[in-house]
Amino acid sequence: MERYNQFLISLLVLLLLTASQSVLAQPDARSIIKSSIDYYRDKSSYSIAEMTIHRPDWERTMKMKVWTEGVDKSLVRIIAPKKDLGNGTLVKGDDMWSYTPKINRVIKLPSSMAHQGWMGSDFSNNDVAKADDLVDKFTHTLIDTSEHEGLKLYIIESVPHEDAPVVWGKEIIKVREDFLMIEQEFYDQDNQLVKKLTSSDIKMMSGKLTVSTQRMQKVDKPKEWTEFKLIEAEYAVKIPKNMFTLSNLRNPRR
Repeated sequence: MERYNQFLISLLVLLLLTASQSVLAQPDARSIIKSSIDYYRDKSSYSIAEMTIHRPDWERTMKMKVWTEGVDKSLVRIIAPKKDLGNGTLVKGDDMWSYTPKINRVIKLPSSMAHQGWMGSDFSNNDVAKADDLVDKFTHTLIDTSEHEGLKLYIIESVPHEDAPVVWGKEIIKVREDFLMIEQEFYDQDNQLVKKLTSSDIKMMSGKLTVSTQRMQKVDKPKEWTEFKLIEAEYAVKIPKNMFTLSNLRNPRR
């Protein structure tokens, strides 16, 4: 009997150790989201991109230069077509400004405009400005895993904190084990899917594996979408000190 009891105790210890190791091996959902955003933004970046806004009866493409630093600074400047040349957007932390050469005015965008379309696209001003909000203002839970192109895909449910200034009821985010964000779904307060961001054309750019195409599409308007495509990109670049300033937004020095 004593030997049998020892066997049971040993078996229980083994099961507890196995369970604890399984928990420790389970990746933290918040860390996955943060690592994905940090990987995408890098310490800093410079890129040239095209954004195409597609509608059933028209299509418009803009070419732009984009500078970023960390998760809270970015500057976007339109370089084509000619009629949009010089239009710009500056983001610093929670603040966002736009500049229009035709009226020669810098306008600070109020929070009431956070969910309006950026440059008339399906990306909202908030989508452009709030990269770090997803990390700090949501509770993240790993709900499933799958596979994407031979790599593990983490499926994470992100629910905003009760006091977070967020319109979404939740987001479902799919991140590969190499931290590339493959898909992001946005649900309203009634748990209905509103829009989806999908990533494609994964390629090496400046020595780094990069998602080169992202498409934002509203569920109830399948014939309308906005596609953002990287033409070239450089990472961990040196950014001039005056880059993310209102002065540089109005009077470009680069």
